[in-house]
Amino acid sequence: MMRGLSSARALIAGVVLLGSTAPVVVKAQEARKSVMLISIDGLRPGDVLEADKRGLRIPNLRRFLKEGAYATGVMGNLPTVTYPSHTTLLTGVAPAMHGIVSNTTFDPRQINYGGWYWYAQDITAPTLWDAAKAAGLTTGNVHWPVSVGVKSLTWNMPQIWRSGHGDDRKLIRALATDGLYEALEHDCGAYADGIDEGVEADENRTKFAARLIETKKPEFLTVYLAALDHEEHLFGPGSAEANAVLERLDAAVGKLVAAELAARPDATIALVSDHGFVATDTEVNLFRPFIDAGLIKLGADGKVASWDAMPWPSGGSIAIVLARPDDAALSGLVGALLEKLAADPQAKIAKVIDRAEIARLGGNPQASFFVDLKPGALAGNFAVDAPLSKPSRYKGMHGYFPAMPEMRSTFLVMGKGVARGRSLGEIDMRAIAPTLANAMGAKLPDAQVPAVKVGE
Repeated sequence: MMRGLSSARALIAGVVLLGSTAPVVVKAQEARKSVMLISIDGLRPGDVLEADKRGLRIPNLRRFLKEGAYATGVMGNLPTVTYPSHTTLLTGVAPAMHGIVSNTTFDPRQINYGGWYWYAQDITAPTLWDAAKAAGLTTGNVHWPVSVGVKSLTWNMPQIWRSGHGDDRKLIRALATDGLYEALEHDCGAYADGIDEGVEADENRTKFAARLIETKKPEFLTVYLAALDHEEHLFGPGSAEANAVLERLDAAVGKLVAAELAARPDATIALVSDHGFVATDTEVNLFRPFIDAGLIKLGADGKVASWDAMPWPSGGSIAIVLARPDDAALSGLVGALLEKLAADPQAKIAKVIDRAEIARLGGNPQASFFVDLKPGALAGNFAVDAPLSKPSRYKGMHGYFPAMPEMRSTFLVMGKGVARGRSLGEIDMRAIAPTLANAMGAKLPDAQVPAVKVGE
């Protein structure tokens, strides 16, 4: 993530997986089980599968390979960024169906102070939290994206921040389940700031999640860890700094697994990530060309006064929103501008797709065009005076179109009834939620693809 996501029946069907070589089948569950879902933002599958080759000491993550099942890669969303991906992981549907189409909300006049999709009321598809509650399970969450105001959570420590000021902790306290924040702070000490993505903050949240398991024993728990992604942005994927953080997060995973198995020995434990990463060196800013073309008009204060077409950056890709999507003349003008930019080597554009292709990929329905940047380039935020391209302030990025191999993410699962040492091959991210719903004896009928076979 970058700042500045019933036991009587089971799905029995072949899975249509993007990039998969064969269908897989789901075995019915005879009894519901507890499930813990951990996310390590930005964890590349190769970091686990090739840990020895990469010099990584991550025994707790490697344990999943021996004692459980694993994907060689997970094909993700358009775009491959944190909040849309984490919502797909919980719903089994693409962003066009679940409503979380980017990290940040569309804010062409820059009046929302960099607001993100924090609020669960924006999710327009049933989640695993909902499915678990409907199945009679208790639910818990620590820091999962888009978790503010989830009505189906029994115990919730949501993710949100505003300024990084101390009042942010008051905000989390106010939005958490009544009394939960105070009880956990009493036992664990001060909670991490919502804006803090450092590894110490993840270790702090791990302590809170472990205590939540010990004291409440939720039957479905989600836990989100952000620090690896943070280091990969700053220093690049596979950097010494990112690897050191991953090894510390491995220890955090070990503590969560130990706490969960102590509370519920038959639990299913899944570990996921939301996207992969590529190294970057160039920042591309499409706002200036849109201003020069008269598609964005500025006031005397340099702020947006009006707009006909607006870029909406998503890391390695950019959605283009039109004020009048059905205006053929406007669409033609913007299309011609994007074609011209794609011919300019400085723009680093790999591909431009239209509304029909965006819909086919399940991407943002608000976008009339979507621009995919070349590996190594990332989208800059709104800046009036920025050149078309300049050296990047970040050394790693994601958000590119999901077909890029480097955007593959991680899925590991173990527990009673899960096959040991089974490779699932490459799977579709949308298959993960129904797989976990089956494990807990719940139903997620809206999922767009069937679950994967992880049982013995």
